[in-house]
Amino acid sequence: MDVSAWQFILAAVTVLGYAVTLALVPVVVLTKKPAPVSTVAWVMAIITMPFVGALMFVIFGINRVARRVSGRQEAALKITRGLPQLASQHLMVSERLNPEQREMLILTERVAETRATAGNRVNLFAETPEAFAAIEAAIVAAQRSIHLEYYIWQPDRIGTSLRDQLIERAKAGVAVRFLYDAIGSMRLTESFLKPMRDAGIRTAPFVPGRSLRERWSINLRSHRKIVLIDGCIGFTGGMNVGDEYLGEDAHFGYWRDTHLRLEGPAVLQLQEVFATDWYFATGEEIDVIEHFPIPDHPGLIDAHVLAGGPDRSESVFHTTYFGAINAARDRITLATSYFVPTDALCTALETAAYRGVKVRVLVSGPVTYWATYHACRSFYDELLGAGVEIYEYTRGQQHAKTITIDGCWSMVGTANFDARSVFLNFEVGLSLYDMGLAEQLEFQFANDLESSQKIELKEWERRGTWERLKENACRMFSPVL
Repeated sequence: MDVSAWQFILAAVTVLGYAVTLALVPVVVLTKKPAPVSTVAWVMAIITMPFVGALMFVIFGINRVARRVSGRQEAALKITRGLPQLASQHLMVSERLNPEQREMLILTERVAETRATAGNRVNLFAETPEAFAAIEAAIVAAQRSIHLEYYIWQPDRIGTSLRDQLIERAKAGVAVRFLYDAIGSMRLTESFLKPMRDAGIRTAPFVPGRSLRERWSINLRSHRKIVLIDGCIGFTGGMNVGDEYLGEDAHFGYWRDTHLRLEGPAVLQLQEVFATDWYFATGEEIDVIEHFPIPDHPGLIDAHVLAGGPDRSESVFHTTYFGAINAARDRITLATSYFVPTDALCTALETAAYRGVKVRVLVSGPVTYWATYHACRSFYDELLGAGVEIYEYTRGQQHAKTITIDGCWSMVGTANFDARSVFLNFEVGLSLYDMGLAEQLEFQFANDLESSQKIELKEWERRGTWERLKENACRMFSPVL
């Protein structure tokens, strides 16, 4: 091929690249983003890198689930329409709450568009082997149904063991449904899933992945971790299923997580989240009478299941985090595995510290993902300058997602303190209006600080240029980390 032919090809590719750019820029501008800076970043990426920027936007920038909001809303309506037993359990007596709890109750009920419930029993697990043991015991004892939804399910020792227990229960006549994220659980092969299906277990991947168009997006994920037994016992929290969550991975080492076991009417709300996701992913409507039994009230805990995702116009977790931080008057303890906050959440933490609130943040140490770790550290300057205390976990992997406010309100769930969790992922959490549970979480937090390194402002300011460069470079990708 002569020089003129190569010149023609180069010119054609250049023209094509800028044609794609001109076509995509209006799409970017018309696409609603959490912040204008995100729109500007995408436009600049597409203009300066016509092909690469366009491909990145197609993969990361388009909210394909938003196109199916009507289908998602239809799923929610189909499930909730037949739940009078759920509506009748809204027994929260707000008069017994203190002003801060009542303020959070009003906020979470309005943003989540669901009601808090009374009479729940909640058990906290800070050790992952104890949490797995409780889940296994509940699965073995199941009589009618087992519903599971996970972001990551590894086909390793613990993943295979739990799978085999599910198969045994299915062969005993228990209805088992297993919903897994197509990206997070990509290691689940047909050979792993086939024995489950042969035993009568219904399995399905959550979006993305249902269609060719959706497979272009790796950006929208179900990050939820839910186990439901007979509609009466529920589990949720930070733990996925894999040997690393038992501390058996040499890189991560000891795995620190927080998980919950629930009984009471809040379990129905968790079941409602699963049933809606299942219908959204499969089109199958779960029978209300069979799988939503009228619950007992085995405890005294006021609790509220919060479900958030990119299909909603209002970010449930972003608004809840922001409101909780601004409501604090005395102290905030925040533990998160990935700390890449939005500008609004970062400002809220700084403002709380300036107001005199004792703000302590516990994040993962260097064993976590490289890019996330350095992006996290890029926020330290302004936070430390405001008086926020920051601790990096050193014993192993810190994976808990918890927040407590003034020792009277707390939340435990799947959502990290980052833009991905609050804007892109489908997440779930439990809002808790109980001083005893808040005290337990603060006690766990204090124990974790003993295995953590406090970041001191003067020492931090002496770090080198290379460290600053890594931090700021990784921060550019914070919207999708």
